[in-house]
Amino acid sequence: MKILEVCRYKENFPNHIAPFVEEQGTAIEQELHNSQIDDRCVEYFLVKGNYITAVRELKRKIREWKPDVIHAHYGLSAITTELQSEVPVVTTFHDGETHHWYINLLSSLFSLRAKHVIYVEQHVRDLCYFKAKNYSIIPCGVPMEQMIITPKEEARKQLGWSEDKKYIIFGGAFDDLRKNYKLLRDAVARINEQSPIECVEMKNLTRSQCVLRMCAADVFALPSHREGSPQALKEAMAVNCPCIATDIADVKYLFGDEPGHWILRNPRKTHERWDADEKSLDEMVSLLKEALAFEGRTNGRERIMQLELSNDDIAKKIIEIYKQIY
Repeated sequence: MKILEVCRYKENFPNHIAPFVEEQGTAIEQELHNSQIDDRCVEYFLVKGNYITAVRELKRKIREWKPDVIHAHYGLSAITTELQSEVPVVTTFHDGETHHWYINLLSSLFSLRAKHVIYVEQHVRDLCYFKAKNYSIIPCGVPMEQMIITPKEEARKQLGWSEDKKYIIFGGAFDDLRKNYKLLRDAVARINEQSPIECVEMKNLTRSQCVLRMCAADVFALPSHREGSPQALKEAMAVNCPCIATDIADVKYLFGDEPGHWILRNPRKTHERWDADEKSLDEMVSLLKEALAFEGRTNGRERIMQLELSNDDIAKKIIEIYKQIY
């Protein structure tokens, strides 16, 4: 079985592929190889320009490589993949497709031609204007082999972090408005007089650099307005870092009842989007104080394994879909 992964060309990533897409592809290839199905069974086609004009190049790739299944990542890639009819298509929606009405319209409309659609979380499907009948809810997995746990004290020494400070690793870049750093910044400003706190952004860092900082931090914070199934949060859990997040997407499901995880109430009472009300900042301050006072680490890694959210587990589920449509 040969799988052609279709996704957008990403300038700032190694191999120009979003890490979670490439890591999932690697896990799928390894699983197929373990099953002795094929040695070279996953290839990539990267859309650089217009999704419609890319169809000609995609058809050339199909003729050359002869894939059995095409897996399109993000709904707009469905435009490219569904304008060919030679190979059956699986499309994964990662959430970004639903943020703008015209992207939602185009993505969800073209995805109806796919043999199967994967949504990373139920609310992503709920937000789509057109909803596939043949679908699964399968979040992206965690590359557990890269989630190397370094003891907190050792990680701090490697980073040169102070022993007298509290460190919060923020689940994104400070200037990414969707990630809502303002809420964290305002909450920290209220606490900082009692205990020196430093917030560290996840920007321009390699995977190993992010993991080391998660190991060294006191808390991982994700106060986002919107998420699909948040990858960075699952990765922080996988190295047993205490976590605090807004009540969006599948955060409640991910945390379960495990100690060392805190959820900020959602005034909208929906998992699709979080917006603050007059009580939110006070609540964030209170939860953040609890999180910073938490002793030790969590059982987040065990929770991720229980939920079968390793890339290996996710790869097996996706391969079963491939087999159904092939």
